Formats: sequence, structure tokens, C-alpha cells
Amino acid sequence: MGDALIAPDWIALDWGTTNLRAWAMDAADTPLAEAGSGDGMGTLSRDAFEPALKRLLAEWRLPPQACIVACGMVGARQGWTEAAYGRVPCPPLQKPFTRAPAADPGLDVWIVPGLAQAEPADVMRGEETQIAGLLAQDSDFEGIVCLPGSHTKWVEISKGRIERFRTAMTGEIFAAIADHTVLRHTLGEVWDEGAFVAAVADGMAAPQDLALRAFEMRANALLKDGEQAARARLSGLLIGAELQATRALWQDRPVALLGAPKLATHYASALESQGTTPQLRDAEACTLAGLTAAKHRI
Repeated sequence: MGDALIAPDWIALDWGTTNLRAWAMDAADTPLAEAGSGDGMGTLSRDAFEPALKRLLAEWRLPPQACIVACGMVGARQGWTEAAYGRVPCPPLQKPFTRAPAADPGLDVWIVPGLAQAEPADVMRGEETQIAGLLAQDSDFEGIVCLPGSHTKWVEISKGRIERFRTAMTGEIFAAIADHTVLRHTLGEVWDEGAFVAAVADGMAAPQDLALRAFEMRANALLKDGEQAARARLSGLLIGAELQATRALWQDRPVALLGAPKLATHYASALESQGTTPQLRDAEACTLAGLTAAKHRI
């Protein structure tokens, strides 16, 4: 069946900073098809959101006043329209949802609000929907949900509520170092798992030495036989420092990992090296389950 024949009952959207993903959903909340584009929030002016959405959905036959449920940075201050934060502690899905100002009367777009924490100050957009999806699949989960990414979230869940959370910019810091420092000449694509695990231990033991360890990789590349494991070492040092900073949250507690498979696997390896065996969850399935739960609350 070609995309031109897809006739969804409603649309689920994950609209982040760099990418837009859409799923055509049937009346039983099962995905019929998926589409995506590079029209993330970070590339769009406010008046460009609706055209970007219409381009993406052009091959699907939408029902009249199609219900579209969106999560992510589309609801940021720089997004289509700002969806005010809910305040933790609270369940992950907080009403009221925000209606986007679509000019086309055939589009009925609702944005899931993100969540905010007063002390220490923290915010999330999109992750709350994934957590809602995890709890829709496993309502008894108690512990920590780790969502690895550019801004990794560590979220404490108790009795179906988000109690508190912390965000680490580890992924963005890695990218900044890899692309904009002298280490860009050193980091290859080779991944050495042993070097990664050793660097996690080093990062946890002495996070204050991160800047020294980072330049040591450059010196090794110049003075010795190269630094074949530099990418894994840098990742391990940064994730190790993050684990040390968040140890009070995850140590001796159940941890569920929700993220892109490759990055989630690295976090799983780091946690396992410290005696914690996390549960790897399907991030896309949780996103869809969370958007479905939101749709039924509109």
C-alpha cells in the first residue's frame, strides 16, 4: 500500500529541535505509516511551522479537522506556540494542552506541555511524553528513568508521578569538544569498549580532572603511537562525570533507559560497570504510547 492510500484517524507528532517525525494512527491507535523531515524547531520561524507540517502530511488523506497531537520543542518559547510548563512533582502528562494557531481549519493541533522544576531549576519537553508512554506500558514502574541524548535526563518516578529530575548536557558537551577543539584532530571513529569502561571509572573517580584527561588524549596522539581509542575515552570520561554527579539518584535503584539504541547501549555499559543493570526500553514505542495517552486526554 502506497502512502497516497494512507487514511489515518489521527496524527502523532514528535517535533524536536532538529527533526520532525509523524505517525499516521488508526482508530485502534496503531501506526499505519511514518514520515519524517529535517524541519525541526531550530530551523523554523514561527510562521513556518504550519507549512512544514502540511508538506510532511501531504501524501496522507487526513480526516476533516484532523486531530494532531504533538510533543517536544514545538511547544517551546521559540516554537509554533508556547505550551506552558507543568510543575513537578506531578504525573508526566499535565493538562491543559495548548492548541496551535493553525490557519487551516482542517488541522486541529494540540501540544503536550513540558515540565519544569523550581529547585534546582530544570526543564524538559518531549521526555515527559516518553515517560508517560513507559508508565502506560508498565504502570508499576518505580525508580529512575534515564533518557540519554544531547541533554540527558535523570528522572525519579514514584507512584506514577515525576518527583524530581536533573539534566546533564553531556551529549552537547561531547559534540562541542569533538567539533570545535583541538581534539577534533584526534577523535576517530574506532570504538574501544574496554577504553570506554576504563574512562567511565576515571571520570567517576576524578571528575575534576576532566580537562587534564582530555588534553592528555591529544598529547598521546602526538607523542606515542596515536590515540585509537580517543572517541571512546572522551565519551567515557564525560559519562563517568555525569554518573558521579547523579549517583544519588540511580545507585541501588531500578533504572530504565530510553534513548537512541547506540547511545542507550553506551549508558547501559557504563551503569553495568558500576553494578547497576538497567532496563533498556524502546524509545519510539514509549513516544507513541505517550502521545496516544495524551490524545485520549484531549
